[in-house]
Amino acid sequence: MILTVEKINTFYGEAHTLFDVSLEIQEGEVVALLGRNGAGKTTTIRSIMGLTPPRTGRIMFKNENLAGLPPYIIANKGVGFVPDNRRIFPSLTVKRNLEMGRKGISVKGGWTLERIYEHFPKLKEIEHRLGDVLSGGEQQMLTIARTLMGNPDLVLLDEPTEGLAPIMVMEVMKIIKELKEKGETILLVEQNSTLALTVSQRAYILENGHTVVSGLAEELVQNKELRQKFLGV
Repeated sequence: MILTVEKINTFYGEAHTLFDVSLEIQEGEVVALLGRNGAGKTTTIRSIMGLTPPRTGRIMFKNENLAGLPPYIIANKGVGFVPDNRRIFPSLTVKRNLEMGRKGISVKGGWTLERIYEHFPKLKEIEHRLGDVLSGGEQQMLTIARTLMGNPDLVLLDEPTEGLAPIMVMEVMKIIKELKEKGETILLVEQNSTLALTVSQRAYILENGHTVVSGLAEELVQNKELRQKFLGV
């Protein structure tokens, strides 16, 4: 396993939000983290990234415990984070935003600016455009691409389709599917469980900060009763 989250408990102040949450991801796998609003999905992502460190439990990434480390060290160890609020640099061009995501020398066969443009041709078309004039969908593509420029071993994707027009939702999900086909390792938090399950091999469902279901994505797609109970679908 490239990532093993072992019974983490996370708090916001004195409010206990994650209760012994556990999950695993194999290298080259896309795993969906699902649940209703407030279930603890984003908190789980933030816990892994060190933004809201768990008080107890372990986060083993490539056999090293990340729990308690600051976010910049976790990022340098190979964890890429695509936040739900995108956080691009609005006063920089698309190209400069991408260059800001580069970490050190690109690994052989890794993500370079040229390769990014091959897989995100829209970004090549608008490379000289400033971030603050991009549409929501363009910003989301830029955020994902900028994270890939760091050549992470694991990508944490938090609500990548939130607030996007339907046509851009499908474009972003197409990108995620292409990344899956190229062997990227992704933990995907997504409110649209139907779409998330189409691009994932496995999934976990959270309910009130607890892991309540785990299994193969295709099995969850077929289990309408379970999805209705925990996802409202």
